[in-house]
Amino acid sequence: MAKQKRKESKVAEKKSKKLKKVSAVEMPVARMAPPGTGTAPAEGSACPSPSPEEQRVLERKLKKERKREARRRLQGGGVAAAPRPVIKRSAATLALEYLCSWAQKHEDWRFQKTRQTWLLLHMYDREQVPDEHFPALLAYLEGLRGRARELTVQKAEALMQELDKAGACALPPGRTQRAREVLQLLS
Repeated sequence: MAKQKRKESKVAEKKSKKLKKVSAVEMPVARMAPPGTGTAPAEGSACPSPSPEEQRVLERKLKKERKREARRRLQGGGVAAAPRPVIKRSAATLALEYLCSWAQKHEDWRFQKTRQTWLLLHMYDREQVPDEHFPALLAYLEGLRGRARELTVQKAEALMQELDKAGACALPPGRTQRAREVLQLLS
């Protein structure tokens, strides 16, 4: 009984597909006219007006055909379609935008692991994270939890130990000051 129902539904699907194809072939006037222009077939004609779904399907097909035609014209004339220039923003700008959006507490902010990782890797570098963004970064670090917090503390301690071993002028003063601030905040 289940097989019979499946066969019946398949037959019904095939019939509906055929009807759609036939109605699409029989309606060249509706195909050429944009929707809502009022160009419907005459009342005495055998072709009924297309349903809204059929109109959408026809419009999509027509749009695809137009795109193909435009591509053929461009290729035929020897002019290659110019690719749109992709503007890639650097990881630094993306991470700083992420930090600023967090600091301003906008609703569009959401956690992004890659941005946080970049900030944690480059937070001691004044060129990568300018001084004006560092207070926001410190506020962000207060909310660190789990392994990220532990690793940040370990890296700051390692940086301070490196400073103790190498002497006062081995590391740039900005890095040492930032490491101290991070240690004071997270310890």
